[in-house]
Amino acid sequence: MTAERRTTWSLDPATPITPQISRILRERIIRNDLKPGDRLSESEVARGYDVSRQPVREAFIRLADQGLLAVLPQRGTIVSRIGYAAVLDARFLREAIEADIAKILAQTPDPALIAELRAQLTRQEAATRGAPEAFIELDELFHRTLADAAGKAGAWKQIEGLKSQMDRVRFLSLGQFPLRKLIAQHSAIVDQIDSGSIRGANEAVRLHLREVLSDLPQIVAANAAYFELPEGDLPLPVNAPIQGGELE
Repeated sequence: MTAERRTTWSLDPATPITPQISRILRERIIRNDLKPGDRLSESEVARGYDVSRQPVREAFIRLADQGLLAVLPQRGTIVSRIGYAAVLDARFLREAIEADIAKILAQTPDPALIAELRAQLTRQEAATRGAPEAFIELDELFHRTLADAAGKAGAWKQIEGLKSQMDRVRFLSLGQFPLRKLIAQHSAIVDQIDSGSIRGANEAVRLHLREVLSDLPQIVAANAAYFELPEGDLPLPVNAPIQGGELE
């Protein structure tokens, strides 16, 4: 764990504690610092951060609502396994929301936004020479910038809550991350928005978000203990041809 990461996992006593505990535990689970099946104790977490048990209990409830923690009879609270179906559902909902965000932006291209996005693409390219975690943070910034520019910051907050399971998969597959391919797809999204192509922006976003989980069956096979699988044979992600139903 880097010194920078340890800093982000520390508490600021000047701000509310429960949201901080929730964020720290969520990030540790997503990054697989806390793995499926790991047990968490309210009292131990409270002692570790020198806080009372109440904010920790509230944080546990929030994380359980997100499917990241599970309370099991006689076993206490444990880190949940990654729900395979939940990953696909999150991808489906994220794709629908972000495709609409891109279409909104393509209706009235903003030169200042395009300049900011292209600057981010340059930083993403530089990140390919470093740790993959740095790219994920820039990827988050890219998608959040699109949502903010479309006036959909509230929708992005909803997406963040939905995609926790997707993010866990992404960190499991860091070594397989096709960074340059994803950057090229980001660039295509920017190009389509810049050109004012509503259909093109819609399709570029959908293609990109489907690529993120294109290797999901292989990731599951390599990390089966991390996943809550459906009964029967493992289904494949649905990557049907993209239908751009909007006119240019």
